[in-house]
Amino acid sequence: MADEFDQILEGGIVFKSAPKGGPKEDKVKTKAKKKKYITGAHGSGSARQKAKYRQQRANRKSQRKK
Repeated sequence: MADEFDQILEGGIVFKSAPKGGPKEDKVKTKAKKKKYITGAHGSGSARQKAKYRQQRANRKSQRKK
């Protein structure tokens, strides 16, 4: 352990950048974009309420187009 400490004192600490990987297309990072969250199927009352409002808004938009 003392040897590692001496090595750090002499050479310093080298911080490397994070590996660069392409973002995956199918990966969803936010809950708000997941299908179960949008439809309210995961059990949250708040999500069910929001899903109901989204459905009402979608119905209004579809009625306007007719």
